[in-house]
Amino acid sequence: MDLTTLLDRLSEPTLLVFGGLTVGVLFGALAQQSRFCLRAAALEFSRRKPSDRLPIWLLAFSSAVLATQLLAQSGQIDVQETRQLASPQSLSGALIGGSMFGIGMVLARGCASRLLVLSATGNLRALLSGLVFAVVAQASLHGILKPMRDWLSGLWTTTDIGSNDLTSFLGMTEAAVFLFGGLWFIAGMAFAVRNRSSIRHTATAVGVGLTIPLALWFTTSMSRQAFDPVSIDGVTFTGPSADMLMLFLNAPLETIDFNTGLVPGVFLGSFMAAMITRQLLLQGFESGPSMARYLSGAALMGFGGMLAGGCAVGAGITGASLFAVTAWLTLIGIWVSAVATDHLLEHWPEVGKTLSPSF
Repeated sequence: MDLTTLLDRLSEPTLLVFGGLTVGVLFGALAQQSRFCLRAAALEFSRRKPSDRLPIWLLAFSSAVLATQLLAQSGQIDVQETRQLASPQSLSGALIGGSMFGIGMVLARGCASRLLVLSATGNLRALLSGLVFAVVAQASLHGILKPMRDWLSGLWTTTDIGSNDLTSFLGMTEAAVFLFGGLWFIAGMAFAVRNRSSIRHTATAVGVGLTIPLALWFTTSMSRQAFDPVSIDGVTFTGPSADMLMLFLNAPLETIDFNTGLVPGVFLGSFMAAMITRQLLLQGFESGPSMARYLSGAALMGFGGMLAGGCAVGAGITGASLFAVTAWLTLIGIWVSAVATDHLLEHWPEVGKTLSPSF
């Protein structure tokens, strides 16, 4: 059954929400089973302690890059119509926001997507941190933090450099793009083999990456067939989390779209996967200082993610797969600040005992 048939039976908003819910369920289940987490990958790299977290992230990232570019080159999606490339973006916001997000990610023991996935398994620390993340993101989008976000975003934008397309700046051919993604995929597989990652973790990590082009393909297809304008979206959590918070606290959203179904879909998918594999477990905060660390980290991620125009998944994988300059700046900022924060905590033992428990 194709989208045309479904559009004959369902309204456009309903089909968009159903599509977001479907992608969300897949992402949530696969991320829960693979233990996909950028923070854990960054800390594994920082501490030089080989495990399976870095290869899991590399496989998800490279799979998203390869599949997204394959769809783009075959005409299934038009990357120039995506938000990251179709409109001006903030370079200063990407650098500053990405750095803030990386620091917050280490303190909160997980990025936005990881907190959502963990909260569905019974992790109350992640649930409360996720709520703080959504509140601060909403305050940065429409509330008290919006003026500061707007000022920082306006310091340096892509209009100053003429474009946000990294491939055009570097003169990358189609072959070069695929070679780039392929090299990272090979590296991920090599690390997975060396670190003896399980087949389940390896396969589900690739599955996580493939949900990104699936979301882009679905929203692109809807934009070509729907009567009303449809935004071409991948998978991201900063904006959708803020919108979902307002959906519960305020009147119904004016715009019902793909992202409306994404967040509840991820929660549902993670819960179902954890329930089937018997991994549901209630967990709380260990102490007052621990709680302060989690919530301050979540707040930094909320503002940083909104300032950067995306989270570790929205910018770090979706945007990077589209080769948006701002997304790559955000991803670099996240990695560098996460590694630096971890080093700082390790060299301050008194702080480290409170702020940096093992992952």
